Amino acid sequence: MVVRTVLFTALAAAALLQGYNDWHLRPVHPSDGPIAPADPQQTDADGAQVTTLGRWRLKPRARYDITARILSREDYHFDLLADLVPEDLALGWGPMSDNRVLRALEITQGARFYSWIPKQDLPVPRQVVIEHSANTHVIPADSAVRRELRHLRVGQVVHLTGFLVDAVRDDGAYTNTSLTRSDTGPGSCEVVLVEQVAVN
Repeated sequence: MVVRTVLFTALAAAALLQGYNDWHLRPVHPSDGPIAPADPQQTDADGAQVTTLGRWRLKPRARYDITARILSREDYHFDLLADLVPEDLALGWGPMSDNRVLRALEITQGARFYSWIPKQDLPVPRQVVIEHSANTHVIPADSAVRRELRHLRVGQVVHLTGFLVDAVRDDGAYTNTSLTRSDTGPGSCEVVLVEQVAVN
């Protein structure tokens, strides 16, 4: 009887926690129009040093500044990158921050990829979708940034600043960043060491 009571209490607590998380991270529903109109800014990483986070060495490839709409987010706890990249953000800017384009798409995330499938005729060319959205592996530079990233919600406009990085773990595992917004498929994700995060 005691075991059943403890199990029931644990399950109830887990259900309450999940319910709170679902409510806390509920999507935001902005008005129509491009709410993050500017392209990401990428510049040389002159003077940036290789840094270490836990078991990972991070080599800066470029400075990166992006203001984008969060199209989707996916948390990871157990995969190869989870200790470095606890969540991925699918980000959209320009036309891909506009409800009138997004309504034509089904967007999903999983296994460190972001995917989109047309639900109807696209109001923009496919290449516009590709060049104005990206799956982004976000690496929190410190615990304060990690807390900020944990609270981001789909539909918000977020401003991230930091570095595009290549990362290598002490056992040889690695992930390399994309340096262009026009690629697709494996290797096309931006890997961002996030130093500052703000919700617009």
